Amino acid sequence: MAKIAFIGLGNMGGPMARNLLKAGHAVAVFDLSKPAVEALVADGASAAASPAEAAKAAEIVVSMLPAGAHVKSVYASEGGVIDSMAKGGLLIDCSTIDVATAREVNAVAEKAGVDMVDAPVSGGVGGAAAGTLTFMVGGSDTAFERAKPILQAMGKTIVHAGGPGNGQAAKICNNMLLGISMIGTCEAFALAEKLGLDAQKLFDISSTASGQCWSLTSYCPVPGPVPTSPANRDYAPGFATAMMLKDLKLAQEAASKAGAAIPLGNQAASLYTLFDAAGKGGVDFSGIINMLRGKM
Repeated sequence: MAKIAFIGLGNMGGPMARNLLKAGHAVAVFDLSKPAVEALVADGASAAASPAEAAKAAEIVVSMLPAGAHVKSVYASEGGVIDSMAKGGLLIDCSTIDVATAREVNAVAEKAGVDMVDAPVSGGVGGAAAGTLTFMVGGSDTAFERAKPILQAMGKTIVHAGGPGNGQAAKICNNMLLGISMIGTCEAFALAEKLGLDAQKLFDISSTASGQCWSLTSYCPVPGPVPTSPANRDYAPGFATAMMLKDLKLAQEAASKAGAAIPLGNQAASLYTLFDAAGKGGVDFSGIINMLRGKM
């Protein structure tokens, strides 16, 4: 049993912290939302008054925060988590943030004698609840091996992507590909409708042919072929459009700094920006098919 502080109890962080409790760890939690904290306390966690207070008593800190600015503030500010934690501790940041900030905060932790990994996730709210997330981990070999048992309590697939920041790099590349492939899948089904081709027939053909992809076979954007997809729940997320747009913007930022060409990534970002601006930020990202249909 490890003493773990968990910071950030949103749609993803809450279920992840709950799985650490189920694994038998002692978990202290912090979030700005009092109801979120109370829900975890009811499940056996203890409440902390601040991230720093949680870190002081912890061997390991896990976080799931909205953006790089929050990660930097919580970890690297004066009197923050890194200042408060004893040397030899372990930090696991599961937020999806920019690569540069991940590497900057890791350097601060290393200087303080604390191991750190960036470990963004794939798998959505369902994966967080089921403990089947995929973790893309950046950090030293030592930090990765220390983090792995903790991550295994929350996920099914744990991949060491390389040094600090490489977990974020992997997440950004993966989700850019996902955003592009979802738009392509939606375009195919929208065109099929116009041509009088039944959606199930297209699914039966493409799912076993060269058009096969995860956006089609696991997350089909029309009701019916994949009963568990958000299309069968009026596009309730799932993975919200606002979150996909955040990841696409991170990909644009990373590409700009690296001098990489991402024309399809840029186009996907433009389309999701339009969908988000139409008030659809809380809709599952597969719901963009309705914008392509002209039915928003």
